[in-house]
Amino acid sequence: MRLWACTYQIFKKDMISEIRTRYVVNSLLMFVIIIISVIRFSIGNEIVSEEVLAGLLWIAIFFSASSGLARVFIKEEEKETSLALKLSVGTTEIFLGKLLFNFVLTFALNIVIVIFFILISGLHITDTGGFIIILLLGNTGLVAASTIIAAIISKANSKGTLYPVLSFPVLLPLLLSVINGTKLSVTGTDFSELLPDIQILISYSVVVITASILVFRFIWED
Repeated sequence: MRLWACTYQIFKKDMISEIRTRYVVNSLLMFVIIIISVIRFSIGNEIVSEEVLAGLLWIAIFFSASSGLARVFIKEEEKETSLALKLSVGTTEIFLGKLLFNFVLTFALNIVIVIFFILISGLHITDTGGFIIILLLGNTGLVAASTIIAAIISKANSKGTLYPVLSFPVLLPLLLSVINGTKLSVTGTDFSELLPDIQILISYSVVVITASILVFRFIWED
């Protein structure tokens, strides 16, 4: 019970801080508007297949999320509050609280991205249930990997340049699966064809979250 109570307190702290400053939310929303506008201007009046649009959707999600998720630990180092966290709660609670905050923030961001993207591109989703499952699992894997990478780069000197360098190879298997799963869901294929991608996404999230919890103590206390 103490684990989840402390996890919730970390999540609540970050959420209250974000509501007060709205730094990450404002920057993410601006980035979303810019990247979707660029995609819209690039498409122009061309007729783009649903498969290509599915790939462009996840490009927008990936780059939008990468612009904000990295700050979840960096702000603790910048404000010099990391020591207070270390003395207050355990490392597992800190990681899970940050993970939960990133998940809520990214999932809300993804909803905005999907709505905007559908409006400007005319993407038609045939299998809505499959699309939502892929979106949820993809979001979970993206947040899990991004959170532990954010913890790593918060200890580095060149924080801004490290995130894309470290995140892309780690997230590449996830991106390949979510793009393929999204293509299948928008084209209306049988749900059984989505199962391999769903299994990969579940396995990816479980492995990354478990490994992150195990190694986070060594990263955080370094």
